Order: sequence, then C-alpha cells, then structure tokens
Amino acid sequence: MPLLSGHDERGVAQAAQRLADGELVGFPTETVYGLGARADDDAAVRRIFEAKGRPSEHPLIVHVADAAGAERFAAALSPVARRLMQAFWPGPLTVIVPRRDGVATAAAGGQDSIGLRCPAHPVAHALLLAAAERGVAGVAGPSANRFGRISPTTAEHVRQEFGDGLTVLDGGACDVGIESTIIDCTRDVPVLLRPGVLSRDAIEAVLGQPLMAADAGAPRASGTLAAHYAPNAKLVLLDAEDLRRALACEMPKGLAVYSRTVLAAEAGGAAMHRQMPLDAALAAQELFAVLREFDARSAQLIWVEQPPDSPEWDGVRDRLQRAAAA
Repeated sequence: MPLLSGHDERGVAQAAQRLADGELVGFPTETVYGLGARADDDAAVRRIFEAKGRPSEHPLIVHVADAAGAERFAAALSPVARRLMQAFWPGPLTVIVPRRDGVATAAAGGQDSIGLRCPAHPVAHALLLAAAERGVAGVAGPSANRFGRISPTTAEHVRQEFGDGLTVLDGGACDVGIESTIIDCTRDVPVLLRPGVLSRDAIEAVLGQPLMAADAGAPRASGTLAAHYAPNAKLVLLDAEDLRRALACEMPKGLAVYSRTVLAAEAGGAAMHRQMPLDAALAAQELFAVLREFDARSAQLIWVEQPPDSPEWDGVRDRLQRAAAA
C-alpha cells in the first residue's frame, strides 16, 4: 500500500474509510505518529495490540476531533478535565477520565477509565472529521511502533516498523516529537502520569492547584512503563563530566554519542556523534529521530548526556530514563 498524502482530500478520505471498515491506519499527530483503529470497535482495536505486540491490558489513548467527541467516551468530565481541555485542546495533552459503560472497552485495557486527546495536527484533525462523517466517534492510537521501541516521528519510520501492508497517512515530520502529557482527572486532585512538552507551571496555572505525582492508585496509562522507547543499542545516561571521562578512555566499538555540552571534538573517537540542542523543545522534536538514526547506522552502544534537571526538560528526561531502563 503506497503512502497516502495527508494534504490531499482523497488521501484523507481513503484513510478515514479504512478506519470505518475496521482496518488499521498509521496517522500523524503533532507528538508522534499513531497506529489507529476505530475506538468503538473492540475487534479493530485488538488488531493494534496484535500488530504492536502490546499486552492487551495496556490502555490506548483515544483521539477525538473536539470536546464534544470526548462526551461519546466519557461517563463524566470533571471541572478539572474541562479546564484542561479548554486550555490545551487541541494539543499535546491527554486527560484520563471515567469511561462510559460499554464503550471502548478494549482501548481502555479493561479499565473503567479512558485516556482522551484532541490532536492539533491539521492532518490528524482532518482525518478525525472525515472518520466521524463515516460513523467513527474516535480513533484509538498508540505510537505506531513495536511495543517498547522508539516512537516514530515520520511516515517513513512507520513504514520501517510495519512494512508496506499498513496504510499510512503522511503528514510530514512531527513538530513536538515526544508523546503527550497525561493527567489523571479521575480523582479529587489532578495527577501527572507522564510529562510532555507542556510545562508544569502552565498546567498548574490553569488548574489553580498543584499537580500530584503518580502513585499506586493511578490508573494504567500509555507510555508509563519503567522501560520504554528503547533503541536496539544499549542506551546509557551520563552526566557531562562522566561522559568526558569515558570518552577519554578507549571507546567501545560502534559507539554513538548524543550530547548537549560535550562537543563533537571531545567525542572524536566515537563512531557517531550528534549534538543535542540546548533548547528543550528542539531536543524533544528530534530525540526519537536521532535514536532511530543511530539504530539505522548499527550503533551498538549509545551514550547520552543527561538532560538538565529543570522542568522544561521533564519530557525529554523521562523518555531517556525509560529508554535507558530497557
């Protein structure tokens, strides 16, 4: 199946029809590419789990075109959820809310809660609207990669994961580059389950209260396993000084280095080196593409300079820590 152009109404219509027919479609969002199926069809959703090799109890995020679409899946939307949706939708924010009985059971991983997001990518929005015209209330869409591996940020990355048999709607490279922030809105206080590019300060300003840290009572959510987002090569996080000391020694074969303050000249003996942007948003945008590049060049070991311990780097730091734990 050739790539479908997300900038062509016919391509969007074809992708929407395949979703309506219960087929899988790779589609762009501003965060990463998703592997989509109509969320109201448990049999279609199960094909996502099978294709990814993902355990069926790991819930998926359901993408909707607008807040009205969220009502189709939510049993209730709390004031906290509504404030977040009004402030950050469309955009890279997922809210966990109580799930409407009998709806999207497979997508929710059997839980009584559901993750909902309204993506800002114009191609994703067009696809959701076209799918809605064909009776598809929402699209379940985890990242379009094999379970636990590096998320895709281009249509070609999706093709590399699943081959030519999957319909992929091409919307170009993703602007954000890491997955959405996830906030649990099912309890009395909002709980941050996964950081993204949205700053904690901005979220707390909208809520008028602090975000709490996830605990044992939090619902399961996408991308929150301790080990995730992993390249084929072993990834090791090092602070700048430890990285410099390691680079001064005999370097392992097939070493790749991704560093922010350690310069290419200092990593001259490494087989591969990429400079990490000093801006957190730019680093997030390119992170997964860089790791995929290292894999494509057969890196055997990846040394990454630890990102700063500051709020704007929370999303990048989270993804790298999970990749290093794999």
